[in-house]
Amino acid sequence: MAVNLSKNGPALTAAYKEVVDEKSETNWALFTYEGNTNDIRLASKGEEGLEELVEELNSGKVMYAFCRVKDPNSGLPKYVLINWTGEGVKDARKGLCANHVSAMANFLKVTSFWGFLQMGVWVDSSDSAEEDVEPESIMQKVAKASGANYSFHKESNRFRDTGPQGPVGSVYQKTNAMSEIKRTNKDNFWAQAEKDEEKRRQEEKKKAEEERQLLEKERKVREVKEAAQREKAAKERASQIDEQRRFSRKQTPPLKISFDPDDIITGIEMIDEGWWRGYGPDGHFGMFPANYVELV
Repeated sequence: MAVNLSKNGPALTAAYKEVVDEKSETNWALFTYEGNTNDIRLASKGEEGLEELVEELNSGKVMYAFCRVKDPNSGLPKYVLINWTGEGVKDARKGLCANHVSAMANFLKVTSFWGFLQMGVWVDSSDSAEEDVEPESIMQKVAKASGANYSFHKESNRFRDTGPQGPVGSVYQKTNAMSEIKRTNKDNFWAQAEKDEEKRRQEEKKKAEEERQLLEKERKVREVKEAAQREKAAKERASQIDEQRRFSRKQTPPLKISFDPDDIITGIEMIDEGWWRGYGPDGHFGMFPANYVELV
């Protein structure tokens, strides 16, 4: 898939123009991808040259660095394009991004010839050691491109306007060591940050699962409790109804039936000496005085 230089085009172009403008203090810009997409974005830019630039290279990313340097022989500006592929980048991503280098070179208006740029030097770190992106190594390539040998130590001393100072070689070695330490620390920082982020995601996932299980347990307990309460309430209600029925039966006085002389009472029950009960002529069942009737 082709690289996308349009999405963030204005920012990319502005950074490029700053680097190629000799009046601008900005002398380098670093480009990379937005996540795992093919959209190029501006990662950072600065004014301290190669030493500052190489500290920004990330071992987990594919990046394109564009830097303005002085030709150690002519003093004229030269431009360095670094195609950086960190050792932590997956092989599939490396293969995909390898097809984008020419597009980046075209965007930065440079062309390659036997590995070197007509405007400067093309450094490809995808097949090289990290030492190839050290400032001294890059400046040696710039000098070689212009047809002369070059020493970064001497060149650092040549353009320095300060007064007497100690051996340049010793000072540079210390600075280079510090640069290496900073870059190593930065790589370690990002690696640790990725580990911490993965740990955080796992902890959040675990916490979410524990909360889900707790909520599920509470739901089941609540349902069991509510079911027991409903059953208890139903039993209490049924008991109340039975009690009310029993009480109603106790409170309801026995029905009395009425009849006329010569009426016949059927189904007689002699429940008491003075009171019997049976079915009257109208079919109602009730009590009546025993001395009101005679057996037939």
